[in-house]
Amino acid sequence: MSAPVRTDKPGPGGSGDGDGGGDGPVHAGRTPAYAVAGVLLAAPFVALLWVSSYAKDDPRLFGFPFFYWYQFLWVLISAVCTYVAYRLVRGVERSRGRLAHRDGGPR
Repeated sequence: MSAPVRTDKPGPGGSGDGDGGGDGPVHAGRTPAYAVAGVLLAAPFVALLWVSSYAKDDPRLFGFPFFYWYQFLWVLISAVCTYVAYRLVRGVERSRGRLAHRDGGPR
């Protein structure tokens, strides 16, 4: 998919620097919620790609080596991080009115 493009023409200066003109992509200002969501989604990848941090046998949990239960724990943590990131972004989108049509109107 391509980004939406402005249909208005550049201003008198032709710079398209936000003074009412320009033909570049239009992006709504990103809120800190998007940054937090990005960190939440990246954290599991970073934690699991850094193998040397958990490539060991001890401590054991119910007889399982650290290597295994640490990875399984990240499955659960990843699910929680994904849910929180989804709720953050959905909340921002809903507050901007982008999802109002799906729910039958704003609440």
